[in-house]
Amino acid sequence: MSASLPEGPEGAVSAASSHVAAYADELVAIRRDLHMHPELGREEFRTTGLIHDRLVAAGLTPRLLPGTGVVCDIPASAGAADGRGLIAFRGDIDALPVEDAKDVPYRSTVPGRAHACGHDVHTTVTLGAGLVLADLAREGLLTRPVRLIFQPAEEKLPGGALDVIKAGGLDGVEEIHAVHCDPRVEVGRVALRVGAITSACDRIIITLGGPGGHTARPHQSTDLVTALAKMAGELPSALARRIDPRSGVSIVWGRINAGAAPNVIPQRGELDGTLRCLDIEAWRQAPDLIQELVDAIASTYGAKWELEHHRGVPPVVNDADAVAAARTVATGFLGAASVEVTEQSLGGEDFSWFLEDVPGQLTRLGVRPVGEAPYDLHQGRFDVDEQAIGVGVRLFADLALRPRQ
Repeated sequence: MSASLPEGPEGAVSAASSHVAAYADELVAIRRDLHMHPELGREEFRTTGLIHDRLVAAGLTPRLLPGTGVVCDIPASAGAADGRGLIAFRGDIDALPVEDAKDVPYRSTVPGRAHACGHDVHTTVTLGAGLVLADLAREGLLTRPVRLIFQPAEEKLPGGALDVIKAGGLDGVEEIHAVHCDPRVEVGRVALRVGAITSACDRIIITLGGPGGHTARPHQSTDLVTALAKMAGELPSALARRIDPRSGVSIVWGRINAGAAPNVIPQRGELDGTLRCLDIEAWRQAPDLIQELVDAIASTYGAKWELEHHRGVPPVVNDADAVAAARTVATGFLGAASVEVTEQSLGGEDFSWFLEDVPGQLTRLGVRPVGEAPYDLHQGRFDVDEQAIGVGVRLFADLALRPRQ
């Protein structure tokens, strides 16, 4: 994999270009170091220390978050500030409980742990942007302050973004941006979308109960297995008829459990599954509707019920102005042909919590080597073309440097 970084079309190179190129080899080395030492959510102590120490070495003053993670501000250049508030860049720092299946020199050294979702790249991009922007601030070229957010526990619902927000990580932020590796998109390209770009994802556990009894006399008991089967089939259909079908709401069951003998009506049964939803307003409506429908279906069979609705994350809803800014700067150094529109994903991403409070956008960062078939996210063979690091750094740096409109 190449360590070179893109310069962009002739005549469209920003002031950040030479600075990005100067950090090329170091950033690849940092990414590989992170890849070799993956840490799970809220256990990212080594990663946190690496980030903190490199920022201090760059003359910055990072702040450690409670537990793990780092926040670091880069002030605007003295005398150059144009009055705009903080622009923030998020990099998630945790890994996955997946075995690294690649045969590369930087393969994970931790059994059962791997950066199989590209968070090592996200972290390196955010750190690289900070190094570049700190240099430019000293040169008098940074007209607005920047915040770097190195967020823990993205892979743990409801997500470490809430930890950052609770610790004041969004205080004073006017807009926020992030990248996410996309193995479907070739390196040297980015993919954007206005509006929802990911799905909401919640967990639902429904427990039904009754007195139990003999299958010869279901009328003297609560026919619990039938009630559970009806709940499994009817709840997803009923919810789909109560919410606008354009919202893409769906409940899919992953586990159903009841009974131990063919002639015994059990006293207890469980359904366990996920709710996914493409529309944030529908996601907000869903809990009350689900509770109402569970009560109606259970009451038909005289079953007692309990509902555990574990909120995961809302959809990531990209702000139109933020996407337009990303498109403008990406087109400037990559060319219009390398900026594409992406589809909405059914995956969840806790960057959505930041966008509940602050406008911003998530960019799909192309990481697939040209001409090669991709390995999907969350697989042990997932890897990236490291030229993507420079694309992400340029995107963040140019977003921070763009003039006030």
